Amino acid sequence: MKLFHSFFLPTLLVAAICAPLRAQQPAPSLTLAAALDIAERQNLDLAAARAQRAVALAGVRIAGERPNPTANFGATRDEPHESVFLDQPVEIGPKRERRIEVARQEKALTETDITAVERQVRQAVRGAYFGLAHARGVTAQQAGALKLAERLQQIAEARFQAGDIPQLEVTQADLEAARARAGVAVAQQEEKVALSELNALFNEPATTDWDMGDAFAMLPPPMLLEDLLARADKSNPAIARASQQMKVQQSQMALLKAERIPDLGVEFGVDLNSPHDFEVGPRGGISMELPLFKRNQGEIAQSEASALALDSQLDAARRAANAKVESAYFDLEARRTQVQLYRDTLIPTSDRLEEMAEESYRAGKANILTVLSAQRDAQQVQSEYLDSLLAAQAAFGQLEETVGAPLD
Repeated sequence: MKLFHSFFLPTLLVAAICAPLRAQQPAPSLTLAAALDIAERQNLDLAAARAQRAVALAGVRIAGERPNPTANFGATRDEPHESVFLDQPVEIGPKRERRIEVARQEKALTETDITAVERQVRQAVRGAYFGLAHARGVTAQQAGALKLAERLQQIAEARFQAGDIPQLEVTQADLEAARARAGVAVAQQEEKVALSELNALFNEPATTDWDMGDAFAMLPPPMLLEDLLARADKSNPAIARASQQMKVQQSQMALLKAERIPDLGVEFGVDLNSPHDFEVGPRGGISMELPLFKRNQGEIAQSEASALALDSQLDAARRAANAKVESAYFDLEARRTQVQLYRDTLIPTSDRLEEMAEESYRAGKANILTVLSAQRDAQQVQSEYLDSLLAAQAAFGQLEETVGAPLD
């Protein structure tokens, strides 16, 4: 028993002291750049897409392989009684080089697909990051509304005790405070949902907390439409994929034309055990397919038709990308203007009206319905402001996805 106390009691004390310390550790800071970096390293969808690189590299190795020889042995009652020979196919022309080029272009197409997944993950992380910031903003807003409701509740109680107002107004203030408490509880649960969605993209536990600071402090940077259109022409996902598919098709057509050259079959070996003539006699031969009927005519025609179709798809992809960039650009500018309007005019005005209504009620110059209306208007403006911040970031994310390259 003494040994138990001497060994386990200090351990329990240390654990009891360290547990609150661990619970009080601050959440790690998380900027948008840090969030994108974490997803770059830990996102499972991105890891799965990048695993395709090894498959594409193996395809290049396969394309470079040379044909194996065939060994033959024969034994008959006729002379010569035995024979041993090798048959080695020999490729004529640039077939191997063309196969390798096709595999390399397909590898480049795989890289294009991986880049597209990277952009999709980037947009998903951006959306989840600002979605969490929005959820936390709503929680803070609801907490502020609760403070206003509790302050109004105290004012109403004081005036009721002084005989200035009826019990009805106290009940209305109590109801508003209860509604505000419910709003805080709902906002906290929605914040947990948003946090779990962000952590899912990080491949982290759902409850891992992050200190995001003021994520909405900075609006997306201003940009020129002409620059965005020029960048989209080089990096838009649909354009990049259609362009690379065109290169794959061109390399496949070159391979089909190279395959029209027939291969040689080189045979060499020995005949054995021909008693009347020889014991060991060399033998050799050459064979070649005669390309009289099949010379890949249909395959080449199909490849040419596919190239024309891909060329049309590339033109359509360019036009669609330009239209999407223009739409996303003007949407972002509209959201930016909306945010500035709320910051500069609507929020200060609604807050001032709420304060004036509260002071008037405290002084007995207004009824409680006037205060409640002013508070709800202020909360509505705050909610719309948060929505406008989230919409601005979403518009920027859509513009970045359409351009196909990071813009910040």
